[in-house]
Amino acid sequence: MKIAVFSSKPYDRRYFETYNKDYNYDLSFFDTNLNALTSNLTQDFDAVCVFVNDQLNEEVIKKLADNGVKLIALRCAGFNNVDLEAAEQYGIKVTRVPAYSPQAVAEHALALILTLNRKTHKAYNRVKEGNFSLDNLIGFNVYNKTVGVIGTGKIGQAFCKIMLGLGCKVLAYDVAPQSALEEAGVTYVTLEELYKGSDIISLHCPLLPATQHLINDNSLAQMKTQVMIINTSRGGLINTEDVIKNLKDKKVGYLGIDVYEQEENVFFEDMSEQIIEDDTLLKLISFPNVLITSHQAF
Repeated sequence: MKIAVFSSKPYDRRYFETYNKDYNYDLSFFDTNLNALTSNLTQDFDAVCVFVNDQLNEEVIKKLADNGVKLIALRCAGFNNVDLEAAEQYGIKVTRVPAYSPQAVAEHALALILTLNRKTHKAYNRVKEGNFSLDNLIGFNVYNKTVGVIGTGKIGQAFCKIMLGLGCKVLAYDVAPQSALEEAGVTYVTLEELYKGSDIISLHCPLLPATQHLINDNSLAQMKTQVMIINTSRGGLINTEDVIKNLKDKKVGYLGIDVYEQEENVFFEDMSEQIIEDDTLLKLISFPNVLITSHQAF
């Protein structure tokens, strides 16, 4: 089988080549994203392996079908970047990784919480400069805080258990409640109750039409002042402009994100010697109470 691997990085190649010794697939690696402009690269391939920022809309999928591609293999859990109806129409199967590293993502969400709270990133930089002042490094006890978890799939479940272990009260919302979590001490509530009652809100749900911009002016208005919002799921769950407005108004006290709405233009790339043209991202970076990592949680 000939497989075109798009959006590939050195670590992708290292692991694919290591494990391919047992299978001997014909792998071709492309640094570029798969999109309408690069879909011609799929000529004569049987399958494409893609990641979160590859864009497989109807135009691209038609091109894949014309080029003989029979399989789209997502090396991620999310599938919002694939037009599933078009794939079915053109006879292309789509697979994804339904669960991988749930503990890794849950632990990264915790890392964002503790870093924002205890300001360890700022303390690290100060000490490197010989500054041992404690000014503006005050945090709060996560113990006994109410944590709202939106989405209790495998990652959400792992996160709930971590927060229960820290002595938090955990509220959860999901269309399919998990009885095992309820037995462990998690309380399922409505979204409105979760917004109103949570000190920290962590997003672990997929990006679907129903969850697009789940965090917006309306939902933010229902939350506690100085709420902490964590997103390790999909950037589109948050209306970034609305969150920026609420950061300025001090309604949102902390924002920790590993994903961003327009991340495909920046994330996974070394932009240190370039001018970042995304003004919204630059605004986020400018806030002292915002912590951004570049989709590394997985």
